Amino acid sequence: MRTSTTGRAGQYAALLAYLVFLAFPFLWLVSTAFKSPRELGSLHPTWIPRDPTLDNFRQAFDEQPLLRAAGNSLLAASAAAVIAVLIATPLAYVMARHRTRLAKAATGWVVVSQAFPLVLVIIPLFLVLKNLRLINSLAGLVLVYVVWALPFALWMLVGYVRAVPTELEEAAAVDGAGRLRTLVSVTAPLLAPGIVATALFAFITAWNEFFFALVLLKTSDKQTLPVVLTHFIGAEGVADLGPLAAAAFLATLPSLIIFAIIQRRITGGMLAGAVKS
Repeated sequence: MRTSTTGRAGQYAALLAYLVFLAFPFLWLVSTAFKSPRELGSLHPTWIPRDPTLDNFRQAFDEQPLLRAAGNSLLAASAAAVIAVLIATPLAYVMARHRTRLAKAATGWVVVSQAFPLVLVIIPLFLVLKNLRLINSLAGLVLVYVVWALPFALWMLVGYVRAVPTELEEAAAVDGAGRLRTLVSVTAPLLAPGIVATALFAFITAWNEFFFALVLLKTSDKQTLPVVLTHFIGAEGVADLGPLAAAAFLATLPSLIIFAIIQRRITGGMLAGAVKS
């Protein structure tokens, strides 16, 4: 009993240390966003600002078009998430229910595709989008985000589909439902938490993405929020720390708010109420 208690206490301590490790950058970012220039230059920084100010936020909005960039990021991330989920859901169903050689090959492609670095694929992507005349357009960026998010979305949804008991689909077939009707009326509602989680992943990935947006978007009116954040760093690499922290803090809020709203649905029982007693 003592060994079990000690082991559990060690697990909780490790989890607490990990949470502190994850929270430290965000808490320091929030603290920096509300500090005055004098405090930012202090040799003895503090966690809590001595004289909190909103000047960094006002300066950030005055220096850069944050609202326009946020709108571009929201449009690109939302479109990419919706399209990726619409494509991945039926494909994941086929891969999970029909374990043929083609399905196994597709699963291997999903795993291998995640190993390719961004630098390796950016030149072919640039050339393809150039031929399609989609350079410097949000449509081209959305296409890239969909292609990049699709493998992992498939991998996530395949696991959710396999968690749905096949007995439910067999019961629907006995009642006369076809394959499409079964997928739409029986399987899809049970996959709702998985679809939401996958869409959230695709949205956050696209919202935070920087490299593709930097290369593919040329004009300032099309740039996304992560690219605009780099404008707070001068030519000599000196960062305007206060406005940068304020803008970065605002850029993290959408992901945090969305996750806080839907996290109960994600962690809820996927099959709750599916089988009647």
